[in-house]
Amino acid sequence: MKPPSVPVVAPQQSEVLPVAGLPEPALAAQAVGAVFKPLARLMIDHGLQVPDVVELLKTALVQEAVDSFGLNGKGSSDTRIALLTGVHRKDVKRLRTQTTSASMDTPIATLAASVVARWISEPRFLNADHTARALARTPKHRTPGQPDFSTLVAEVSSDVGARAVLDELARLGVVDLQDDGYVALKAHAFVPQEGLRESFQFLAANVSAHLAAAAHNLAPRRIGLPKLEQSAFSQDLSVEQAEELQQLARSLWSRALQQFLQMATVAEQRSVEDPGPKTKVRFGVYFNDTIQSVQPRQGQQSTVPKRKTRKSKP
Repeated sequence: MKPPSVPVVAPQQSEVLPVAGLPEPALAAQAVGAVFKPLARLMIDHGLQVPDVVELLKTALVQEAVDSFGLNGKGSSDTRIALLTGVHRKDVKRLRTQTTSASMDTPIATLAASVVARWISEPRFLNADHTARALARTPKHRTPGQPDFSTLVAEVSSDVGARAVLDELARLGVVDLQDDGYVALKAHAFVPQEGLRESFQFLAANVSAHLAAAAHNLAPRRIGLPKLEQSAFSQDLSVEQAEELQQLARSLWSRALQQFLQMATVAEQRSVEDPGPKTKVRFGVYFNDTIQSVQPRQGQQSTVPKRKTRKSKP
């Protein structure tokens, strides 16, 4: 009888000794090649071709060299950036000008996402079982002493009206507009069903943050402790077993998300009066399943290794 498949969580890198050594371009190339495969799928699905992505890659290389690889706080010349990145000096000069003129970042976390985050983390907006409470749309529909949706929005931002936020959440399929004048949250996380722009924004924020943590941990001369960047996986599963694990992962994330946001809300309130530098954090989770291999024909030896688990690399 084969042993059961048990997911194994990879250990973190040393939390005491920093990574030290020379760059490893060959190993980095293998990792980047693996990362490029799902990016290639995204490119083909949405009409991006090589010239478009080459320009994006050049821009990212130049911007990162400018932001993170200056000498003694004096910045870097075009020649040094060309040496670091392999981008031609003419392109470096052009892209540095574009980077400077386009320095304003587009906000990734939308107001709608912030409203949902507060809705599922602030105790006043929760039921006794910690699920999101259905809220009256306006103060005139609410039960005395209970908060309403307009109060929720006002606590997040006073720049946009509650009706506009409600319309956006309804468009995205995140809320249910009830006939009794109440609005109910459909899910414990902000997962737009129809908002393609928002979905791309979350892709950019989530995947770039994940890669940033991994890049930090693998820096040849890392400064500071490693960042959390772990996963577990299991193989030789049936489709039904994979679906069961996905439902478990969603349930675990829902509970972790609520606890994290509750603590983050308290931390934000406490840090308002702190005069020191401010930090932003992002904590996420993912689940993916793929076809493992083609099943061997009858009488043909299986190429699937007998070992059931593998450790992911931090």
